[in-house]
Amino acid sequence: MIKPLLLDSGPLGKIAHPRPNPELLAWLVRMLRGRAEVIIPEITDFEVRRNLLLEGLMESVQRLDQLKAVLTYLPLSTRVMLRAAEFWAQARKHGKATADPKELDVDVILAAQAHEVGGIVVTENVGHLALFVEAKEWQEIE
Repeated sequence: MIKPLLLDSGPLGKIAHPRPNPELLAWLVRMLRGRAEVIIPEITDFEVRRNLLLEGLMESVQRLDQLKAVLTYLPLSTRVMLRAAEFWAQARKHGKATADPKELDVDVILAAQAHEVGGIVVTENVGHLALFVEAKEWQEIE
């Protein structure tokens, strides 16, 4: 059985779009039919939602809410945030920062959520996330 699949902001945003990427949507349907658990991490919902709200894309916000009703929603927890802090410090100690030190590093929080459930991050940014957890582009997952 495939590990849980956690959607990063790129794929989630493309699925939430009023005209979703057809190939990505077909992939999502295949995963769900194959009984894969597809997860919307709270940190990814935050990242996508804030940009949709900023741009006034309310139809996409509604689609994002609809997706949360269909897919598994994974809230943040204290344990996840503690792990994210460890990932953040570890990356910087090894000279592999994933964001500016003054920014909220969404990638390490997402990685910590994936670590918590033993999942694979479905992303367009494999490099940063693969420092911490298994990360793949959606086309690589069948």
